[in-house]
This record gives sequence, C-alpha cells and structure tokens, in this order.
Amino acid sequence: MEIPENIQEQLNQFQQLQQQAQAVTMQIQNVEVQIQETEKALEELKKTDENTEVFKQAGTLLIKVEYSDALADMEDKLETLQLRKQTMARQEERVMKKLEEMQSTIQAAMQGMGQ
Repeated sequence: MEIPENIQEQLNQFQQLQQQAQAVTMQIQNVEVQIQETEKALEELKKTDENTEVFKQAGTLLIKVEYSDALADMEDKLETLQLRKQTMARQEERVMKKLEEMQSTIQAAMQGMGQ
C-alpha cells in the first residue's frame, strides 16, 4: 500500500520536528553543564577573601581582575545562563506539544487509509 503524498509530507515534517526537539534537548543539557560550572566557580570565589588576587580567563591568557568585578561577572553569567535555560525549556515544551499533535494527526490519517 502506497502512502499518499500529503501523509508522506507530514511524516517528513514530523521527523524534522523530532530532530529539532533533540537539538533543543542537547542545548539545554549543555547550558545545564555551564550553569553547574558557573555555580561551582561562584561558590569557590565566595569562599576566598576579598583581598585574594583573582584572575579571569580570556582565551589562552589569565588577566588579573578586581574581586568585586569577578564576583559581579560570575553572578551576571549565572543569571544569563538560567534565563537561557528557561527560554529553551519553553521552546522544548512547544516543540514536544507540536510533535504530539502531529503524531495524532498522522495516526488518524493512517487509520483512515486502512479502512
């Protein structure tokens, strides 16, 4: 039995959406790792004395920075990463909902063919 062109097109869109969902999930995992690393660095920074020399990595160089600047930078970075994660989670949610809708539509169309 041949699959009609419109159903085949829906199946192709469904596969593309699955790939998009996978990509978003991988990006979220990547951001989660960055959040964990940033939280750990921030925790270590807060353990040190304000008079301790602090260095920031810039490419292959380490540059001396003020403690307060380093602390502010780390806190800003953490906030940005957390916002990015929230945005990506909403995007993932939308893609998953769309996948469920498409799956139902495709299943209904395939069942209609069988009858």
